[in-house]
Amino acid sequence: MSLQEKSWRAGRFWWDCAQADAGNHPLRALIFDLDALSDLDVDGHRVVFNAAFAAHGLPIHWSVARYQQLLALHDERQRVTAELRKRGVGTECDVLTEVLADEICMTKDMMFDEMILDAGLSPRPGLEDLVNDAFLVGLPVGVVAAGRRRWAEPLVRQLVGEGLVETVVTTDDATTSGLYQHALAELGVAGPDALAMTGSAASLRAANRGGMAGVLIDPDAGPGVPEAITVRPDYDGADALRLPVCQRLHTQWWAQRSPSAA
Repeated sequence: MSLQEKSWRAGRFWWDCAQADAGNHPLRALIFDLDALSDLDVDGHRVVFNAAFAAHGLPIHWSVARYQQLLALHDERQRVTAELRKRGVGTECDVLTEVLADEICMTKDMMFDEMILDAGLSPRPGLEDLVNDAFLVGLPVGVVAAGRRRWAEPLVRQLVGEGLVETVVTTDDATTSGLYQHALAELGVAGPDALAMTGSAASLRAANRGGMAGVLIDPDAGPGVPEAITVRPDYDGADALRLPVCQRLHTQWWAQRSPSAA
């Protein structure tokens, strides 16, 4: 299917079925990142790191609480180095500690592809309802993944189901900074006409750079994230993130930024 055909397909439902006034930016697609589908950090990366520590003969096992503390450090190597120093591993030579941290991270990267599909990751509460809402009205769904297709695509199927996602964009297709733009091109949708469901502040900023409004799905984030349409712990709850709620939030976001609202 050409990009022109994809663009027509994405817009057909909204042309034929009058949506509530959405200004110049009707909602034509949802684009999720992997962290918005599941808690990939805690239930995926943490588990594989524990296996990597064991492979190096180190008596280190990151609990959920400890790993969440370390997430304040945005680089995996920094997290490992901090843990080694805290445990007194390699303190006789700081350079050797950093070399060991590099080796552990390399081991983790090699183990990740083999382990992640068997890690037992679960979809975030309410995710299936939102994806099914989109599927039933013909609204395209895309997923961006900062990883390789060989594990990302089967993981998406594992979390969302077969045939519900139109495109999965990985680092085999684009650089990490260009994932959202590539997904928009694949779906034939302009940035303002799509809504990003992001699992981290960094991913939210990347979606914003692609011209998209974004929801932040993060149980540990506070409400004060001005770049986000809304911040939610998941898709469930009293005001669940079903498709009509996403449409309303998307409409309000762009209405507040229209020239007439200035």
